[in-house]
Amino acid sequence: MAASGTATAGVSAQRLREVRSYLKRVNKTPVKTIQSPDGDIIDCVLISKQPAFDHPLLKNHTIQMQPSHHPYGDSKITPHPITQTWQQNGKCPDNTVPIRRTKEEDVLRASSVNSYGKKTPEDLQKFHPETSANTGHQYAVASSAAGNYYGTECNINLWKPITESPNDFSLTQLWIVAGSYSNNDLNTIETGWQVYQYLYGDNNPRLFIYWTRDAYKTTGCYNLGCPGFVQTNNQIAIGGTLSPQSSYGGSQYEICFLVWKDPGSGNWWLQLGGTNVGYWPSSIFTDLANSASNVEWGGEVAPSENGQTSTQMGSGHFPSEGFGKASYIRNIQTVDSSNTLRSANGLGLIIPTPNCYNAQSGSSNDWGTYMYYGGPGRNTNCQ
Repeated sequence: MAASGTATAGVSAQRLREVRSYLKRVNKTPVKTIQSPDGDIIDCVLISKQPAFDHPLLKNHTIQMQPSHHPYGDSKITPHPITQTWQQNGKCPDNTVPIRRTKEEDVLRASSVNSYGKKTPEDLQKFHPETSANTGHQYAVASSAAGNYYGTECNINLWKPITESPNDFSLTQLWIVAGSYSNNDLNTIETGWQVYQYLYGDNNPRLFIYWTRDAYKTTGCYNLGCPGFVQTNNQIAIGGTLSPQSSYGGSQYEICFLVWKDPGSGNWWLQLGGTNVGYWPSSIFTDLANSASNVEWGGEVAPSENGQTSTQMGSGHFPSEGFGKASYIRNIQTVDSSNTLRSANGLGLIIPTPNCYNAQSGSSNDWGTYMYYGGPGRNTNCQ
C-alpha cells in the first residue's frame, strides 16, 4: 500500500509493517469504492464480510437484518434530515455496508497500532464525569437516576466546534451504562458526533460509535476499528462527515438518535433519523446483556494536555444564550422494561467546571425533557 512521503517520514520499518498489517485486517475488500468530497474513501463491503465477524464471539453469528420490535411511544424524528458528505458521490449496492477506509496516515497519528482509535484507562480513570476532573476530560452532562433501562432516544443538535489542538476532541453523545469501574466490568454503548482531527485528519463533525465491556481496558474502540458492531444499512457510514451543521443565530440542524435493546434478540439497535443502522450483539457484553443501570447525555471535551483548553463544547456558547446560539439535546426519553419510550424525568446535572462548560435542563410541551449545554472553555472566569 503506497503512502505519501510526508506521512511515513521518520517512521521505522517495523512500525510501518505493523500499521500495514493492521490495515490489511481492518480494511475489507470492497465491492465498490466511493471517493468522498471531504477526502474520505468509502468502501462498500459485503455485509457478511464486515469487520464485526472478526470478533471471536461472532464467528457463527446470524445477522439480524431488522429489529423484531421497535419501542412503543411517541418517537420524535427530526423533520430536517442530516446527510453524509460521501453520499454526494454515489451509494453502496444492496447487501453491502459503507465503511470509511482507514488510511496509513490515520494510524500513524496514533502513538501505536494498539492505541489507535481507543480510549485509554489512563485517560479515563473514572467513567462518571463527576469523578474525572483530574483526567483533563471536561463534561456538561445530564444523568438519569439509577434504575433499569433498555435504551434512550433524543434529538441532538449538530455543530462544528473549534478545537485548540489537533489532539483535542469535542463531542456530544449519549452513554448507556452498566457495571462499574471498580469491578473492571464497566459496559458502555456510546454514540453521537465528534470533532477529532487526531482520529480523522480533519475538523468535520462525524458520526461515531463506541463500546466497551471491561472499563476500556482491552475492549472497544471508535467506530468499526475493532470488531463488535454489526452494520445492516447501506446508506450510513460510521465515522462519516455529517452535514449541514447549525450556525450561530441561524439555521439549526439535529439528528434523532435511538438506541434500544430489542426484546426479541437482546441486541442493542442503533437508529438514526428513523433509519436502522445496525446493532451491538448482546453476546459481546456482560452486564449490558441484561439492562443498563444509567443513561447520560451531553458534551465532553478532552484537551491534549492536562489543564484548561479553549476547545469549544457544542456551539462554544453557554446554555444561557438559548435556542439558536447554545447547543441542545431535546425530547430526551428512556426505554423501559415494556419497550416503551418514557420522558426522562428528574435528571441530575454533572458540570464540574461550570465557568468553562455548563448545562441546564428543563421540559416543555414541544421539546419534552431537554438540556442546553456547552461553552467556550478558557475565558476570564475559567483559567
